[in-house]
Amino acid sequence: MIGVLTNTLTVLIGASLGLLLKRGIPEKVSDAVMKAIGLCTVFIGISGALQGENTLILILSMAIGTLIGAAIDIDTRFTNLVEKIEAKFKKSDGKTSVAEGFIGASLVFCVGAMTIVGSLQAGISGDNTMLFTKSVLDLISSFVFASALGIGVLFAAGFVFVFQGALVLLAQFVAPLLSAAVISEMTCVGSVVILALGLNLIGVTKMKIMNYLPAILLPILLCPLYDKIAAWIASLL
Repeated sequence: MIGVLTNTLTVLIGASLGLLLKRGIPEKVSDAVMKAIGLCTVFIGISGALQGENTLILILSMAIGTLIGAAIDIDTRFTNLVEKIEAKFKKSDGKTSVAEGFIGASLVFCVGAMTIVGSLQAGISGDNTMLFTKSVLDLISSFVFASALGIGVLFAAGFVFVFQGALVLLAQFVAPLLSAAVISEMTCVGSVVILALGLNLIGVTKMKIMNYLPAILLPILLCPLYDKIAAWIASLL
C-alpha cells in the first residue's frame, strides 16, 4: 500500500498548496484558469478515448451504464450528500462547488491505465513504480485543479486512497478479469466521461457526470461476452 499512500499524500500536498495560492488569485483570473483546466480535461478525455479498440463496447457501456446511473440518480444523491459541506465552501459567485471539484479531480486521478495497472502491479508483485510515477503527476495536477476548483479537490484524496487501495487489496482476485483489452476499453469509457466533465468545466454543457460512472465498469462484463458471441458467430461461418 506504500504506493497508494504516497499517491494520496501527494494529492493532499498539491491540493493544499493550490488552495493557498487560490486565495490570492482575483476572481477573473481564477475563472480563466478554470476554463483552461476544462480545456486540458477535454484533451485528456479525447486522448484516453482513442485507446479504445471496440466502439460497440463503448456505446453499450455508456448506454447501459447511464441507464443504471440515471435510474439510481447517483448524481442527485451525491449532490445531496455533500450539500452541507458545499454550503460552507462554495465560492461566493456559486460557480464552483465542492461536488464539482471532488468529481472532477477524482475522475482525472483515478480513471486511466496508470491507476488500474499500477494498482494491480502493487497488489500482485509489490512493484509500486507506476504508482510512484503517477504520484508525481498527481502532485502537479492537484495543485492546478485546487487553485481553480477549490476544496473539493482536497477531498478527492480520500477517493484516491479508497479506489486504488481497493484495487491493490483485491488485485489477485480482479486481475484475471482485467485483461489488456478490458483495461483499454475501461480507459476509453472513463475518458469519454472525463471529456463530458471537461465540457462542463468550460461551460458548454451541464451534464450529470456521476450518473455516467457505472459505465466505466461495464467493459469487465461486456468484453468477455463480446468475445464469446464473436467466437460463436465465427464458428457458424
